[in-house]
Amino acid sequence: MKGTLVSDRTILVTGGSGFIGSHLVRRLLTEYPSAHIVSLDNYFTGRRDVECEDPRVTYIEADTASINKVWPQQQIADPDLVFHLGEYARIPQSFDEFDRVWEYNTWGTKEVVKFCNDRGARLVYAGSSSKFGNDGEDENLNPYAWTKAKNGELIRNYGDWYGLDYVITYFYNVYGPGQIEEGRYATVIGIFERQYREGEPLTVVSPGTQTRDFTHIDDTIDGLVMCGEHGKGDGYLIGSGHELPVVEVAKMFGTEYTLVPSLRGERVRGEADNSKMRTLGWEPRRTVEKYVADVVAAHTAR
Repeated sequence: MKGTLVSDRTILVTGGSGFIGSHLVRRLLTEYPSAHIVSLDNYFTGRRDVECEDPRVTYIEADTASINKVWPQQQIADPDLVFHLGEYARIPQSFDEFDRVWEYNTWGTKEVVKFCNDRGARLVYAGSSSKFGNDGEDENLNPYAWTKAKNGELIRNYGDWYGLDYVITYFYNVYGPGQIEEGRYATVIGIFERQYREGEPLTVVSPGTQTRDFTHIDDTIDGLVMCGEHGKGDGYLIGSGHELPVVEVAKMFGTEYTLVPSLRGERVRGEADNSKMRTLGWEPRRTVEKYVADVVAAHTAR
């Protein structure tokens, strides 16, 4: 275990060794230089090679479902701020792994919510933007979306029932350095990047016209930190506010692409109404067009 017990505050990040979580841990070290940052991760998709060699960070290997048993065993002060990112986060795969989705998203999040409420910690929850599709009907498209939507209900009710201090945020197709590029849980941009580097045709899920709101990891982390400081309640959609057909993103790489069969449970459109985020002073500063252009330029220069 890496870490120190001396700090002016404790901040917990569940899923702190994952793509988004590891970026958040690094940002928190900058934003709160005297804080003790704690990551709790079961390494389902988390990776040890992205962790910080910094004495201000403690890494705990555990499921969120066991947090109320594991935490008392640590010599760490109770957190005053919790970023809950440690959930199952894939759509088509959730049909095949329902038990895991239930354990991580339903049981695990219930335990995290109780943990925060019992300790008076402020909770920043990473909800799923999938609930906003098709006038809200898309929350029933797949096990992942359904459990995430129900968790939002649980958190809102806990606020009403017990006074839980919470913020609910929503992510939109986060991309950038450190994203998962291969395997069952790879992201769209991550897959495209790897295929481009290896000279393979990019595989676009049919029909290709489905849109997504691609949001850079740095913009996502900016939004999370702002929500942790100034957000209140529900409705913080951290997305660029600009939807793009997936096939158009593939074309940005300037190489061949091929259509592959559609995936069960996928939504047709995705675009963030980020107006509530903008009330905090947040705005997206990176674009997927610039990101892909930089990837292509760097590869061409080799």
